[in-house]
Amino acid sequence: MNFAAVSPLLVPTKFEMPAHLNAVRQDRLRSVMRRQNIPVLLTADPINIFYGCGVRNMTVFGMMGPSRFLLLFAEGPSILYEFAGCEHLAAGVSTVDEVRVASGITPNSGRGYAEAANTFATKISQECIERLGVGASIGVERVDYSLTDPLRSAGLQLRDASVVFLHARLLKQPEELSVMREAVRLVELNLGALETSIEPGKSEVEIWAEFHRALIASEGEYVSTRLAQGGPNTFPYFQEAGSRRLENGDLFCIDTDAIGFGGYAVDLSRTFLCGDGEASDAQRSLYSRAYDQLQHNSSLLMPGRSFEDFARNAWTVPEQHKSHGYYCIVHGLGLCGEYPYVPHFVEGEIYDFPGEFEANMVVCCESYIGDPESGQGVKLEDQFLITETGVERLTNYPFDTSLSFER
Repeated sequence: MNFAAVSPLLVPTKFEMPAHLNAVRQDRLRSVMRRQNIPVLLTADPINIFYGCGVRNMTVFGMMGPSRFLLLFAEGPSILYEFAGCEHLAAGVSTVDEVRVASGITPNSGRGYAEAANTFATKISQECIERLGVGASIGVERVDYSLTDPLRSAGLQLRDASVVFLHARLLKQPEELSVMREAVRLVELNLGALETSIEPGKSEVEIWAEFHRALIASEGEYVSTRLAQGGPNTFPYFQEAGSRRLENGDLFCIDTDAIGFGGYAVDLSRTFLCGDGEASDAQRSLYSRAYDQLQHNSSLLMPGRSFEDFARNAWTVPEQHKSHGYYCIVHGLGLCGEYPYVPHFVEGEIYDFPGEFEANMVVCCESYIGDPESGQGVKLEDQFLITETGVERLTNYPFDTSLSFER
């Protein structure tokens, strides 16, 4: 594969957000709505609200329950139902035609939430029927039956809005890619802050906190997981950062899972050796296998290759590591982890995951090699852009040469 490598900059530079980023995303979303014959959609997902109109507000809070809503017509207005007292956040945003105060429709809102949901549903249905007529289809996501039941009772035909966002966000626009590259640059600098803090005696959370601090300081938003672990906590995988203190010779794994600059995710993984000692042969062997898996699988990426063909030709995981590997070999990335999550091929089983890699998809190749015998694991991952002619590696953070057999 011919990678167009992009070396991370080591000094801050001034980056200007693309002027039409919000409009480009909204146009893309509306084009998919028309293609799927969904004339209007209602979402309470904070990430999809941001994609659909460009207004961010208390994203993590919004994941705890529906508190803001976007009602978007394919041929009509964009109406943002904003959290009470926050209406000013959409002032001057060209992709929002009208701002209204959101209703509290979850039990967290206190007494009367069911009545509030019914009232809100009446307002939504009236808005849709007035513009589209009785029996119109509406895509809906991230709301409870207390809202969907009265929408159906009003005569609307409910569809799944998640599918619309899935397909809209699948292919990245040029304006998005420029922001994603800046997000990568900054997160790689943030990862450098974490690497320099790895030393014996520090706890996993103390080291992980250096990455989180640097992320927020560079206009990042949040880290969606706590996947930072050392020593015996590197096996099995998916152990969250905790209070255990690192010892000399420990492995330390970090999966960035960062929602970075401009709201775009940056997802790469590295494994480092803690302290000034020599890596063991077992550690080098695990690292070599994880590295080979990452390089082999990423070399298979190309536009037009089916997910099944990719999975069939993926690196063969040695038997002793198979039951401890990562659950997918590739996944999409944008404003968070996205479709497709490409599963492993299993001999003798039907591979029921249709589709293929397309130009302007951003994907991450995953590698985890866990060893039950030594009780250690190595996690590696990189981010790639599928182009019209090949692949561009977006993440270029250095690998730890102290864990390589070739030194």
